[in-house]
Amino acid sequence: MHKDIEKILFDRETISNRVKELAKEITEDYKGKDLVCICLLKGGVLFLTDLIKEIDLDLEIDFMDVSSYGASTTSSGEVRILKDLDASVNDRDLLIVEDIIDTGVTLSKVVELLKSRQAKSIEIVSFLNKPDRRKIDMDVKYIGYEIPDYFVVGYGLDFDEKYRNLPYIGYLKEELYK
Repeated sequence: MHKDIEKILFDRETISNRVKELAKEITEDYKGKDLVCICLLKGGVLFLTDLIKEIDLDLEIDFMDVSSYGASTTSSGEVRILKDLDASVNDRDLLIVEDIIDTGVTLSKVVELLKSRQAKSIEIVSFLNKPDRRKIDMDVKYIGYEIPDYFVVGYGLDFDEKYRNLPYIGYLKEELYK
């Protein structure tokens, strides 16, 4: 796996430090609130587990599996819900936990759905933000890092379900996905 990486963008220590900073902000902002962290599978799960260990509040977690990529490196624009939430979000404070925001298409559909379910508040935390590819403007309260338009893998991010378990985030060699 490691040989397929062109360059490491964020190493394990850098990731850990930024997750702790984000968790501290979230802890402050959600004091006294009914926090539900909603992880978008599969990519967001590593970020979620690291993040919630650092949030010093009572919280609940739930999961959605939403897809617009398949085996491609670009979003198809068609959003499919593969797994919906287990619990009601009515009158709850939601924090959507995402690995990366690319076009914004998938995430905007998720936000729209959760709003229709009468959530009290909805915010987004994304470890990575790729604004150069944005098709839909997103209001993202918490961002780990903004990155250029390169295809990245590791720390939950995949290419065709591979590379998620890399302990860092790196650029995948272009010849592997072009």
